[in-house]
Amino acid sequence: MAALAFLAAGGAKLTGSPMMVSEFQAVGLGQWFRYLTGILEIGGAIALVLPRAAYYGAVLLVTVMTGALAAHLIRLGLTTAAPAFILLVISGTIAYVRRAR
Repeated sequence: MAALAFLAAGGAKLTGSPMMVSEFQAVGLGQWFRYLTGILEIGGAIALVLPRAAYYGAVLLVTVMTGALAAHLIRLGLTTAAPAFILLVISGTIAYVRRAR
């Protein structure tokens, strides 16, 4: 389920969803960063469904979502931060569960 959420989010970024374009414009890092984020989210989503790569995909997505949460808190506003926070918690949980013992 988390993989589908990240696949959808990454796809929206790569296909140029107007909401994603405006959010990344507001962040101020340029549209290249939207493409990079979309690629990382899709790569992380694919890794989540591969048992040997799930931990690494989750760690990648934790990193991406930490940046997303920071962008929401600093530039986009607290009211839009909930999805980033929820996906951060989900990714962190997956990373914790899938870590090597």
